[in-house]
Amino acid sequence: MAEITASMVKELREKTDAPMMECKKALAEAAGDLAKAEEILRVKLGSKASKAAARIAAEGVVAVHVDGKVGAIVEVNSETDFVAKNDDFVKFARDLAALVAKNNPADVAALSAQPLGGGTVETVRTALVGKIGENMAIRRFERIEAQGALASYVHGGSRIGVLLDIGGADGTLAKDVAMHIAASKPKSLDASGVSSELLDAERRIAIEKAREAGKPEAMLEKIAEGTVQKFLKEVTLLGQVFVKAEDGKQTIEQLLKAKGAKVNRFVLYVVGEGIEKKKSDFAAEVAAQAAAARA
Repeated sequence: MAEITASMVKELREKTDAPMMECKKALAEAAGDLAKAEEILRVKLGSKASKAAARIAAEGVVAVHVDGKVGAIVEVNSETDFVAKNDDFVKFARDLAALVAKNNPADVAALSAQPLGGGTVETVRTALVGKIGENMAIRRFERIEAQGALASYVHGGSRIGVLLDIGGADGTLAKDVAMHIAASKPKSLDASGVSSELLDAERRIAIEKAREAGKPEAMLEKIAEGTVQKFLKEVTLLGQVFVKAEDGKQTIEQLLKAKGAKVNRFVLYVVGEGIEKKKSDFAAEVAAQAAAARA
């Protein structure tokens, strides 16, 4: 039997926010496999047990630059929200977006070497760190050469940014779709963009939840397929219900078809997405659990 260490329990707890003892039990059942333990918790505690993907765990801004059919979106991180609101920090992020759109650097290292302000991006970043007294990092960027027209939307004090390539749409529709993406946070345009690994995980979880609920074995695959199809509608842009739908039912796909429009591509950045920052007092929780056990 695999040894379940305190660090393994701590890591699973931070990924799921599940109770410590439940994390330990899940790890034991999964023979120490963290990914499998997370699936077990989702079955036992509900589909929302895993919160790591949605947790906003770092500060910073998203900046977008559009010049005709070329656009760029950049995420720059800081240690605190206070710095994320600093004018020099915000300008730095916007300058980076403009550089990406203009020069199309291959990666963050190439962007860091781009000329900026009499030096390079890296020298400007270093100077800002010295001036503000807080570390900052260029996390990621993407550049789009649009097939149609480019639309962008930045929300929540520049914490969420969208860059959208859409054809056959007027300005109002383009903005509405960009705002919808920011609000509903689709993972991909359609089902083809959702990984088979993610779908397989949803299918396994659905089967185990149905089995624990006492559903007949013969129905499990059908139940799982229905769950997967519902999941795809929730996480794909075309399958999502438009946030401004008057009937509360019209999907983005139906909206675009009615308007003779087509989304070619979109990029959505949420500041800190996927970066773990929240740290609980694990030692205090262990002590509390031990005291409760003794009592």
